[in-house]
Amino acid sequence: MKKIILNSPFQLLLFAVALYFISCSTPQEIKVNGNDSLHGTINISGAFALYPIVVKWSEEFKKIHPNVRFNVSAGGAGKGISDALGELVDLGMVSRSLNDSELSKGAFVLAVSKDAVVPVVNAMNPNLSELLRKGMSPRVFAQIFVEQRYHSWEEMGFAKALPLHVYTRSDAAGAAESWAKYFGKKQEDLQGIGVFGDPGLLQAIKKDIRSIGYNNIGFAYNIKTRKANKGVCVVPIDLNDNGQIDADENIYGSLDDVSRAIVAGKFPSPPARDLYLVSKGKPKSAAVLAFLNWVLADGQKFVFASGYVPFSKEKLELELAKLK
Repeated sequence: MKKIILNSPFQLLLFAVALYFISCSTPQEIKVNGNDSLHGTINISGAFALYPIVVKWSEEFKKIHPNVRFNVSAGGAGKGISDALGELVDLGMVSRSLNDSELSKGAFVLAVSKDAVVPVVNAMNPNLSELLRKGMSPRVFAQIFVEQRYHSWEEMGFAKALPLHVYTRSDAAGAAESWAKYFGKKQEDLQGIGVFGDPGLLQAIKKDIRSIGYNNIGFAYNIKTRKANKGVCVVPIDLNDNGQIDADENIYGSLDDVSRAIVAGKFPSPPARDLYLVSKGKPKSAAVLAFLNWVLADGQKFVFASGYVPFSKEKLELELAKLK
């Protein structure tokens, strides 16, 4: 069974922020004045995976259009799609593919960037050097997160005796859905201690030397240093299941290494995935359309530095065509 952890006061703060934006941020009609200067408020909610880059985009867009206000809140991909389809926000941040039911409700889907989910352990795990040498195969990850086959690290063949604590997401999350999809499963099939949000899951791993979990690369790695965040280590994936990390599998030393591997197709998809901004129908407001067009053009220059994977020119052109 899954247990739920409330990361107080952190999680309480997240809920408070989310409730604030829901209560005071209903979509507004956005108008353009006679000087062609954009005015109004753009409300955005959803996936933690997209939150940092959307905040960056909103800050940069405001430098060009200072009369446009943004309300951006994180609460998980499930909240993003629900808020967007319910027209509680202008745009929902979604870090997974949309299903047929969501599309049938009028979802307008725009891919804006790409990232990946990576397995993460505590950096003080006594088996760390062995783990980095051997890695873990997709088969073993499925046995950990779905089958609950192991209860200790030595049961998995590691030398140092240590109980195994498995952590997953408690909220409807694109990261969890993408991680589960890697094993041909859904988020509800993942087992472990449920934790709210990407930041919450990262903190849980940091605090528990026995832990294993997963994070979006923008949370697993430090955006400034490009190395794994202090207190955690990214687990290399033994793709060919030969019990060791080969040279072409050794791609986790930095955020830049992982990003290049995703672009080159050396990192599996899933758990690499596109990230989306979603609305109920094609947006009609001038400011939202201007923002989306800017995101897919000038806004792309902020993608790599913010810890995301850039799209090809061809991919961007396909997405821009949806807005015409």
